[in-house]
Amino acid sequence: MARARGGRAARRAERAESDADDGTSVVQQSRWGQLRYTDPPTEPLDREGVERVHGAAMEILEDIGIDFLHEDARRLLAEAGCSVDADGPTVRMGRDFVMEMVARAPSSFTITPRNPDHAITIGDGMAAFGTVASAPNVSDLAGGRRTGNHADYQTLLKLAQSFNCIHFVSGYPVEPVDLHASTRHLDALADALTLSDKVIQPYSLGSERIEDGMEMVRLAGGLTHEEFEASPRTFTNINSSSPLKHDWPMLDGAMRMARRGQAVLVAPFTLAGAMAPITLAGAIAQQTAEALAAVALLQYIRPGAPCVYGAFTSNVDMQSGAPAFGTPEYMRAMQMSGQMSRRYGLPLRSSNANASNAPDAQATWESSNSLFGALSGHAAMVFHAAGWLEGGLTASLEKFVIDCELLQHWTHYHQPVPTGPEDLALDAIREVGPNGHFLGSEHTQARFRNAFYSPFLSDWRNYEAWEQAGAETTEQRAHRVWQDVVAGYMPPPMDAGASEALYAFVERRRSEGGAPTDF
Repeated sequence: MARARGGRAARRAERAESDADDGTSVVQQSRWGQLRYTDPPTEPLDREGVERVHGAAMEILEDIGIDFLHEDARRLLAEAGCSVDADGPTVRMGRDFVMEMVARAPSSFTITPRNPDHAITIGDGMAAFGTVASAPNVSDLAGGRRTGNHADYQTLLKLAQSFNCIHFVSGYPVEPVDLHASTRHLDALADALTLSDKVIQPYSLGSERIEDGMEMVRLAGGLTHEEFEASPRTFTNINSSSPLKHDWPMLDGAMRMARRGQAVLVAPFTLAGAMAPITLAGAIAQQTAEALAAVALLQYIRPGAPCVYGAFTSNVDMQSGAPAFGTPEYMRAMQMSGQMSRRYGLPLRSSNANASNAPDAQATWESSNSLFGALSGHAAMVFHAAGWLEGGLTASLEKFVIDCELLQHWTHYHQPVPTGPEDLALDAIREVGPNGHFLGSEHTQARFRNAFYSPFLSDWRNYEAWEQAGAETTEQRAHRVWQDVVAGYMPPPMDAGASEALYAFVERRRSEGGAPTDF
């Protein structure tokens, strides 16, 4: 196994083999596990405010309507008693119908990938973190910014598998545009299912891609069709085309997933001042209407299908029109979205986002703000939790590592604070007294290895020691860490029969032409 370079890094690597849960990481890190919330959520709205936003969302659904650009979706909603325009795609839903349908959705559920040890709970006071998704570009300190490609896509999958704080792969961490669009999903999902054994996400981009994705997940897990449909094994994410529209490819994929009992995240892309009202209350009301409209459809198709209320409301820079993330408005929007998701008994999906063009201080403070908003809103799933840069246009390898350090901070922060006799440490205080120190005390020595989270990026040496060691910046350390992790990467084991079935399916679908490149 490759080792991290340098004295301090090498010592961390040596400790990692005993500290990491699977022995495959070359960096010392916290063990696999999800964040469990210990603090109550932050709630900017009082009860009356929540009901006002709810009432506005219901009025949007009843009086203004949502466009469903899918004939079968409109047919089903008409069958359910909704009002469907005879000469257009607009559907109006009564609030009683919407609330009845939404009440069918579970408040929490589990997604189990091919390795059941990496199953994740969605909801129930837990948070799951995913990779950056769908970036068209990739960057690193040595190679600079470049168009997304297959090799960098595989590198990001290896990082996702190697870091214990990453729980799922969000779509394609970077778009491998050097793979042909008609068969890209086959190669990309085969990579995701073999280079990682965590939860993955097929894209809802039409019938073929989502059906292929579900079949590949089933084959990789060695599951019968009945076993696959009995519980969630994967998920997809759909975005409304704000304002007030759900398009055909995403609706079609979401409906197919719901019919087979797989999870669907509905995340309106409501940038305040552009695709939604500039006021937070108005933007969240529109977001809620767009999300619940799709959830209601999916629950009508299959009662109890796992669904997630998605939030991506932020603001735009009104001078340039560019999206802004990690702003005070974004933080409040995520907290308010948490209140609305709890109002409906649905898990919340949020994001770790920033608009910086480099993995610099701006990127870190905006990501810290985004994570604070997501976690203080009690998000169940955090998309783009590691690697997002440039408003989602770039997947940064250094930023991936920096974000993983932040995720470890937040996970450790939410650990309960025990107050038993050993934790109050009165015996240690008596032992040390007013003239000693605690560094060498038995109480400290017995606990120092587990006293803090396991950092792999933070450098706490004084200036002179740091300068003597080469004066690495955070970005330089992150660059070294991701290279060490990739060098020491070991693919997770996979059943030979499942692997053979997966690749046979890929080759058959490739020979059939894959999926259309237009809709």
